[in-house]
Formats: sequence, structure tokens, C-alpha cells
Amino acid sequence: MSTGILRPNTDEYAPYYHAYICKVNTDDLIGALEAGQNEFIQLLQGISADKLDYRYQEGKWSIKEVLIHQMDVERIFTCRALRFSRNDRTSLPGFDEDQYVPEANAAERNLDSLIDEYTALRRSTIQFFKNISPEMSLRTGIANGKEISVRALGFIIPGHELHHMQVIKERYL
Repeated sequence: MSTGILRPNTDEYAPYYHAYICKVNTDDLIGALEAGQNEFIQLLQGISADKLDYRYQEGKWSIKEVLIHQMDVERIFTCRALRFSRNDRTSLPGFDEDQYVPEANAAERNLDSLIDEYTALRRSTIQFFKNISPEMSLRTGIANGKEISVRALGFIIPGHELHHMQVIKERYL
């Protein structure tokens, strides 16, 4: 099912986000979100419990913290997309992921709990973007001082996820 949400043009987001959007190798946002969910869960389930709290370097996040960071970003970017799609013209602040992650108590969580939360979040994200019209997907707003479109926010989510899956594979496993 096509949502009518097309890949964003490069003038719809800050250059920083191109590194994420270009990782998405399809124009099907919903398909990318679904495929990313399946791939991320499969990756996580293949990691031994003792590796989930591993840090490849002092000061770096554990795998559990990477997953929580992924969920935080998905929530924030979907909230931005919601507000901009509804023509909310409020300039939205940025956020500091380095302050969020330590507050999430990742070490106290087990993988099943994290995957349950991630799955529920992704289902919600998919339903939201399935119901965005092509017109709504083109709407823009200001977040963290930069203009960005609803569809760019949508494509950043799976691209950001692909980035972190790559980091996990290269540096943690």
C-alpha cells in the first residue's frame, strides 16, 4: 500500500539529515519502517544477554542504550511530524540525546521489555504515517532552528535506525 508520501527533496531538511535519508533505499516509507523493525528485532534477538550492556569504548552507549536512543528519536521526530502535519507553526526546540540516554535506566531493562516497547512504538509510527496525506507530507515547520518537512521527518526515522544497526554490527559485535 502506498501512502503517497514520496522521498523528500534535499531542500526539505538540513544537510545533516542527508546521511540518514540516503540510507533508505526505497521510496516506500511504510515499507522501510516495517523492514527496519523486522531487521532491528532480528539483530537484537541474535545478541547474547551479556553483550547488551557492552560498551565498545568508555563513554559510549551500551546496545540497550542505543535502542532506547532510537526510540527517543522516533518519538520526537514523529511528534514533530504530527505537529507540522496539523499546521502547527510553533518553532520546536532541539533535544540533547546525551542527556536523555542516562536517564532511561537501560541497564535495569531486559531485552524483552525493550523489544515490546519498540514494537508498540513502531506500530504507532507506521499507523501515523499511513494516514498522512500527500499534502500533509509536504508541510514544514521549524525544529531545532531548521526548517524540515513532514516527509523528511518520516524518512529520517528508518535512516537513523539503519545507521545505528550498522554501528552495532561494526562496533559491538
